[in-house]
Amino acid sequence: MEERISPAESLRGTITLPGDKSISHRYAILAGLAEGETTLHNFSTGADCQSTLRTLEALGIAIEKTGSGVRIQGVGLDGLVAPRETLDAGNSGSTIRMLSGVLAAQPFLSRITGDESLQRRPMERIMKPLARMGAVIRARDDRFPPLEIEGSFLRPIEYELPVASAQVKTCVLFAGLSADGTTTVIEPVRTRDHTEIALREFGAEIAVAGLRVSVRGFPELRGGELTVPGDISSAAFLLVAALLRPGSWLRIEGVGLNPTRAALLDFLMSAGAKIEVRDIRQEHGEPVGDLEVEWGPVAGGVIEGGLSAALIDELPILAVLGAVSEQGIEVRDAAELRVKETDRFAAVAENLARMGVRVEVRADGLTVPGGQRLQAAELDSFGDHRIAMAFSVAALAAGGECTMQDAAAASVSYPEFFDTLRILTA
Repeated sequence: MEERISPAESLRGTITLPGDKSISHRYAILAGLAEGETTLHNFSTGADCQSTLRTLEALGIAIEKTGSGVRIQGVGLDGLVAPRETLDAGNSGSTIRMLSGVLAAQPFLSRITGDESLQRRPMERIMKPLARMGAVIRARDDRFPPLEIEGSFLRPIEYELPVASAQVKTCVLFAGLSADGTTTVIEPVRTRDHTEIALREFGAEIAVAGLRVSVRGFPELRGGELTVPGDISSAAFLLVAALLRPGSWLRIEGVGLNPTRAALLDFLMSAGAKIEVRDIRQEHGEPVGDLEVEWGPVAGGVIEGGLSAALIDELPILAVLGAVSEQGIEVRDAAELRVKETDRFAAVAENLARMGVRVEVRADGLTVPGGQRLQAAELDSFGDHRIAMAFSVAALAAGGECTMQDAAAASVSYPEFFDTLRILTA
């Protein structure tokens, strides 16, 4: 699908966002493993989370879609059934990594794969700890999907993550639910803690001490009624869009403000962005609030170390912002971005170059000097949802109409994205 995007004078309006993708994945999987029924309101409409629902259905879990939510009938930790065919995670790295932790404990053989992009993403980081826990996992070339998982009775482990990854942490903790004892994950830096919060909400015994996260095996998980907050990673694109166009003002209601994700707001506000957070409240252990953003000059800055890990999903759109900021943006310590849905550094650099923007790419980061103008160009998502959205936002500030090739990639996380842009720029 090709999308034509014209420059916008400004963006104005009040909106709500689809449910947070990261939280939706976790709630759905835990709802399937819980006893009783769970209703999830504002469940993510993204294709990735629909992949999670399809794989759960293939494992014998009854799921009913109810408007903007889903109703899931849990089967308990030992109630999954062997899938009749290979599980398909689509484009979702979250689905394949998190669900592998669950499959590792099942008394049957399962296979799980994904689309062409997902089959290029390495899986050693989950294979190693799951093997230590007793599962047998085979992969193409010993590292790529499809994965073939022979589940077993798992033993608890203490595992130190070699690289910060919320998905790997979640995989090990989900496996730990079916291990006889306490499973502990030690992080090099703090990552998003949606798994810890969700486990508590469903009744698991979870302990957090600094960078150590532990879960007791065989808890009594209980279903319930939960609301998924708006996705702050999706909000990032709209916040930056407003910062690109003079006269813009947006209010985004009901956004998740988890401190492990709020680094985006901290960075933007430290760079001078006019963002206000209003009506902060707690919903099911997750902080939620409303964001108001107004156009104004942004200085730019350096993103490195733990901040790079915290902003890993937002780096493409921040690179776009860097081009028009006063001082530019430099990213370091983010080699993980090369093994996402695509090599995001290469995709960002290619599209910026097409728009006439100078950029320097390194193995673990890039530098985008500030004070540059964005030119009209033919852009490409490279099949990556965050690249599609980042450069569609960039097109709003270009000198003429841009085209985005494979714009449908945005549906992986935000199917309504282009409709939202049209409403806000009308």
